[in-house]
Amino acid sequence: MIMKLLQEEIIKNGKVLSENVLKVDTFLNHQIDPVLMQAIGNEFAARYKDAGITKILTIESSGIAPSMFAGLTLGVPVVFARKRKSLTLSDNLFTSKVHSFTKGETNDISVSKDFISKEDTVLIIDDFLANGQAALGLLEILDQAEANTAGVGIVIEKGFQPGGKLIRDKGIRVDSLANIKSLANGKVEFFEEETVR
Repeated sequence: MIMKLLQEEIIKNGKVLSENVLKVDTFLNHQIDPVLMQAIGNEFAARYKDAGITKILTIESSGIAPSMFAGLTLGVPVVFARKRKSLTLSDNLFTSKVHSFTKGETNDISVSKDFISKEDTVLIIDDFLANGQAALGLLEILDQAEANTAGVGIVIEKGFQPGGKLIRDKGIRVDSLANIKSLANGKVEFFEEETVR
C-alpha cells in the first residue's frame, strides 16, 4: 500500500532534472509531508519489527523524518550522523567519508561513540540510494562500533545506479519502498514490486 502511495507521490510531485537526478523537495527533501513520512516510518517498523532493533541510524538531514516515525513506532532512539563540524561534537567519534555525486562534494560524517555500541542492533534508514556512498559510510560507522546491522531501509532507490547492488553484494538486507528503473526522457519508471527486495 505505502509503495503505491509513494510511487504516486513521486509521479505527481517529483521533478526529473536529468537521467540521474530526481527532485522530491515537495514531500521529502525540503518540505516534508508528515502523513506520508509517518506511513513510511510505519512500513519500515513493520518490516523490521522482529529484528531486535535497538537504534535507528540515519544521516542529516533528509533521512531524519522517516527515521523518527520508524523510531517512534519501534520505541527506539534515532541517531543521525552529522555532516558538519560542531563545537559540541569534536572527539570520541566514529567517522567516515561520504561523497555526494549530486552535490559534487565529500563530507566527513560523524557519530558520537556515546550513542552506538557493540550491544546495538541498528537499522539504517535514508531517503535515497543511488551510488550507495551514504549507506556505505553509515555501515562503516557501524563496523567501527562493532554494532549489528539489521538492514538498510531506503525511501527511494535509483535501481539503475550501482548502490543497491554494492550493499546487497555485502550480504546486507536492503528494503526500498520505491525502486526506480529509469528517469529517461523526463519520465519516472519503476521496477515491479517483486524485484524491489
